[in-house]
Amino acid sequence: MHASPRKLVIAIDGPAGAGKSTVAAHLARKFGYVNLESGAMYRALALAAIESNADRTSEAALVDLARTLKIELIPTSEGNRVILNGRDVSTRIRERDVTESASVVSVFPKVRERMVHLQRQLGANGGVIMEGRDIGTVVFPNADIKIFLDADQDVRANRRLAQVNANDPEQAAKLVRDLQERDQRDKSRSSSPLVAAPDAIHIDSSRLNLDQVIAEIERIVTARLANATAF
Repeated sequence: MHASPRKLVIAIDGPAGAGKSTVAAHLARKFGYVNLESGAMYRALALAAIESNADRTSEAALVDLARTLKIELIPTSEGNRVILNGRDVSTRIRERDVTESASVVSVFPKVRERMVHLQRQLGANGGVIMEGRDIGTVVFPNADIKIFLDADQDVRANRRLAQVNANDPEQAAKLVRDLQERDQRDKSRSSSPLVAAPDAIHIDSSRLNLDQVIAEIERIVTARLANATAF
């Protein structure tokens, strides 16, 4: 009797505009894994704060609230369902008031520590893909596969311009400046700066299209799965 493949933890890091979110969502659908969206989890916390009238400017109050929450991410062909304390909030957390509150609650270091703890719990049994800027170095330092997805800054800026169809020169210039500033902040911040894990597989997508990037990472995951059998 053949052993079943062990489910992996896959970390994808890289700068803004490298294509991490698109790749992570595709891989989750392909392999039946959970796309462990940190943003969705912060949105769920923000919604809980709104509904409980918690002080969204108090780090202590938010940490206490986060300790009471059960957040589940359930993969579907259309993306994750987000379950908060047994209730499907997938649509509600995308509404404007929750989006604005999520940007407030996510700035507190102790809140982020608590959410990382929850993320590690969700990934404890494998079968998860998470993308960000410190996943392979901080959140899942023992991930089975670590990808650092990068591209030249100009290439990433052009991709962002295409995404938003920025035809106005002023809008385009602002978008490029924002990306440059984001790069600088990510690389120079004292807490969890953007840096590739020593054992990460570096993929430069500057001269690759999306299909080529996905095919390469699929090959890496498939090869690793072939050797990851449970005994």
